[in-house]
Amino acid sequence: MKEINLKTGDMAPDFCIPDQHGANVKLSELKGKNVLLSFHPLAFTGVCKIQMETLELKKKVFDELNTVALGISVDSQYAKKAWAESIGIKETKLLADFWPHGEVAKLYEQFIDKAGVSGRANILIDECRKIKWIRRYDIPEVPDIEEVIKVIRG
Repeated sequence: MKEINLKTGDMAPDFCIPDQHGANVKLSELKGKNVLLSFHPLAFTGVCKIQMETLELKKKVFDELNTVALGISVDSQYAKKAWAESIGIKETKLLADFWPHGEVAKLYEQFIDKAGVSGRANILIDECRKIKWIRRYDIPEVPDIEEVIKVIRG
């Protein structure tokens, strides 16, 4: 992975990719809300499952904090849909960064070239579309959702 140049205070790069239902999600259309980009390597893997389930479990808290949580991996929209159904994700949008392969992960400097997947990271974007917080995790590490919520609360 290349050195990270994105930093807090930077404008978040815009993107438009489909969720698990095929609906396009465009970052710039979420202005006025906090956005949590929760990058994970692949669907149908254990740690990624826990990471996405915690987003779903905290959906009400995110709503109260004017925050939209988005799970992002390089899987296709169809894989994301099947995975969401298999793990009971009903309200959280799982985005398919499939084609061009890993384009959003590359924009946010999270793509691991040798593996062809994104790393595991949480990036919080504020209501004005500026990056508020970036936290990268080791691949086997489950992100601490309470830490994320604490950052959102300020």
